[in-house]
Amino acid sequence: MIPAYSMRRTKRTNMKHARGLSMLASAVLLLGAASGQALAKDAAKDKPAALYPNSTRAEPKLDLKSEADQKSLNAGLDAVNSGDNAKAQQILQPLADSSKSKYAQALALQGLANIKYKQNDAKGAIALLQQSLTNGILPNDTYFQLEYELAQIQLADEQYQPALETLTKWRAEGKKETAESYALEGNADYRLQKYPEAIVAIKKAQSMTDKPDASWNQILMASYSESGQGDQAAKLASDELAKNPGDTGALHNASALLLQQQKYPEAIKLLEQGRSAGSLKDEGDWINLIKAYLLVAQEGTDTVANSSKALQVFDDGVSKGIIKSSAENYKLAGDAAVIGESDSRAMSYYQKGTTVATDGDIYVALGSVQLQGQKYSEAKKSLQTGIDKGVKHKGNAYMLLAEAERGLKNKPAAIAAMKLAAQQPETADKANAWLKKAGNK
Repeated sequence: MIPAYSMRRTKRTNMKHARGLSMLASAVLLLGAASGQALAKDAAKDKPAALYPNSTRAEPKLDLKSEADQKSLNAGLDAVNSGDNAKAQQILQPLADSSKSKYAQALALQGLANIKYKQNDAKGAIALLQQSLTNGILPNDTYFQLEYELAQIQLADEQYQPALETLTKWRAEGKKETAESYALEGNADYRLQKYPEAIVAIKKAQSMTDKPDASWNQILMASYSESGQGDQAAKLASDELAKNPGDTGALHNASALLLQQQKYPEAIKLLEQGRSAGSLKDEGDWINLIKAYLLVAQEGTDTVANSSKALQVFDDGVSKGIIKSSAENYKLAGDAAVIGESDSRAMSYYQKGTTVATDGDIYVALGSVQLQGQKYSEAKKSLQTGIDKGVKHKGNAYMLLAEAERGLKNKPAAIAAMKLAAQQPETADKANAWLKKAGNK
C-alpha cells in the first residue's frame, strides 16, 4: 500500500529583507568654497521644504569653516558616487579621523559607511553610520534620512530588534510616518515571529498608499498563516490572484496556502486554471498539483479518475520540459499509477526512474509491483538491486525480498532475507513473527 502523501508545507514566503539601499552619498552641503556664512544665507533663499518640519531635534549649527576640508569632502563624496572606492577612502578617512569640523567628520563617516555597504560589509556600515549619527552635527533632513537607512541596513543584516528600536526612535524624534516605514516595521516583526504586530504594521502601510509594494502582501499572508489564520491568508492570496490572474507568483502563493489548509479541490481548480492559461511554470507547482490529485484520490473520492488526472498532469509536464526526469518524479508517477490500480503503468514509470536513480528506492518500488503481479524472478532482481544501491527503509526491502524468494519456492533464501529484516528496528516485530510462523527460531 502506498503511504498517504503529506503535502509539503511551503517554506515561509520568500521576503526580501530590504531592497537595494542607496545611501545619501551626496548629502546637502550648505557651505560653499568661499565665505561659509555668506553662502549659507544665499542657499537658504532656494532651500527646499524641510523633510522633517515637526522634528523634536534642534537643528544644529554647522561648523565647517575650512575651505580645504570642504573641497576634500566634496571630492570624497563625488568619488563615492562615481564608484571610485579607493579614492573615496583615501580622501574621506583623514577627514573622519582628524577634521576639526564635526560636520565634516559626520559626512565623511557617512561616505565611508556607503563604501562598506557596497562591499557587502553591513556590520561595518552600521558601525560607521552610528558614529555619524552620534556625532550630532548633521542637518535634520540628513540626520533622519541616515537614521532611517540605518534601520534598513540593520534589517538586511538580520538585526531585527535593533532595526525596530532605530525605527521607533526615528519616528518619535522625526515625527514622520510613511507607508515604507510601517512596511519595514512589519517585516522586522515578522522575522521576530511577532505575527499580530506584523499584521497591524503591514495593514497600516497598505492604508497609507494607493500603490503598496507587492512584497508587503507576502509578509501579510505569511503572518496570517503563521499565526493560525490560514483562511485569511488563503483569501488574501486568492484575491491577489484574482487581480493578477497571469501572475505566477500570486498563483503559487494562493495554491500553496490552499494546500496548507487542506482545501485540495480549490487548490486543484486554481492550479488547473494556471496550467490552461500557461501561467503554471514552476516545477514545484506542477508537482503540488499531482500530489493534490493523489490526496483527493486517497480520500476515496473518484480514486481511479483522480489518479488518472494526476498522471495526465505528469505526462504534460514532462512533455513541456517543466517536470524533470528524476527518480523522485518518476516514483511519484508510479505511485499515482499504483493508487489508480494500473500496475503496468506503474512499472513503466518506475523502470524509467531506474535509469536516472542514484539510490535503490525506486527499484524497491518496482519490485513491490512486480511481486504483486507474481513476477517473482523480476521482483527478486529489482529488490536485490535496490538493496545493493542503498535504500531508506532497508527492513521493508528485505521483507519484500523474502516474499519474492518464497514465491520462487526458495524457503532457505526467504528465511535468510527475513532474518535480515528482523535486524532492522522498523520491521523487527513483523519479521520475527513471520520467522516464528515459519518454524524458524
